[in-house]
Formats: sequence, structure tokens, C-alpha cells
Amino acid sequence: MDTDIILEYLIALVPAFIVGFVAFYFFKSHLEENRQERNFRLRKKNKDQTLPLVLQAYERYTLFLERITPGRLLSRVKPIGDNKYDYENLLVKTIEQEFEHNLSQQIYVSNDCWRAIKASKNATINLIRQSSMSEHISSAQKLQEHILTELLEKDPPSETGLSYIRSEVRRMT
Repeated sequence: MDTDIILEYLIALVPAFIVGFVAFYFFKSHLEENRQERNFRLRKKNKDQTLPLVLQAYERYTLFLERITPGRLLSRVKPIGDNKYDYENLLVKTIEQEFEHNLSQQIYVSNDCWRAIKASKNATINLIRQSSMSEHISSAQKLQEHILTELLEKDPPSETGLSYIRSEVRRMT
């Protein structure tokens, strides 16, 4: 008699367990779907808020690279004397100041883009320093002319960083 009662309870409880399990599974799935939807909306909201900041950082670095392009830099920063080393230092100092002015924007660009920007800056400085070391150049005016002449033969170093920025912004938009 006890086994019959236990068997009846089991027969009654099995459908209840099945219904409970199915309800738990659907409830859990529903909660997970809601969580994913909330995360998606939050990411979209954050992206909508940060995208203008990211694009502004790319714009600032584009402006930086354009300003340190030797042709533009040399037309903007004139020699203050005849000493080529003073002019070299003035040009490098100007580049470094421009770079430091935009330093905080690096948090909005990718690591690869940041490396390309720094490499462009360093290559521009290296171009100026290499030109200044030439024995044929004796004055600031000659240094300016030599750098401009050298640029006629090849692209400026900042072009590498600019092309990287362009490709990265194209991927984003």
C-alpha cells in the first residue's frame, strides 16, 4: 500500500517537474535575452556618445600630421638667425610642442594608429636632424632649402600616418 501511494505521488510529480524545468529554462532564456538586449543598447548609447570624441581625436592627429609635414612646417616656422643648429632645434621643438598639445587624444585611437603617428613624428624629426648634419649645409636658410628639395623626391614622413588614419576612419564609418 505504501508503494502504491509513493508511485501515485511520483506519477503526479513527474509532470510537475517537467513543467517546472521547462518554465525555468524559458525564464532563464528570457532573462538572458533581456540582458543581451540591455547590453546592446548600452553599447550603442556609449558608441553614439564616444564616436564624436574618437573622430575628433583622428581629426586632431590629422591636423598634427599636416602641420608637421616639412613643407608646411618650414613655411610656418622661419629661421630666426643664420645658425642651422638653432633652426634645427626650433623645428624639432615646434614638432614636440604640437605633439604634446595633442597627447591626450591617444586614448581614442588604436595602438597601431598611435604607433604610426609617433613613427611619422620621429621620422620627420630624423629627416630634419639628418639634413642638419650634412657638411654641405652651412646656414639655416640652406637647411630649409635642403629639406624642401629632399621632399620633392619623396613623400613626407607624415604621409604614412595620414594614410593610416584615413584607412582606420574608413573602417569605422
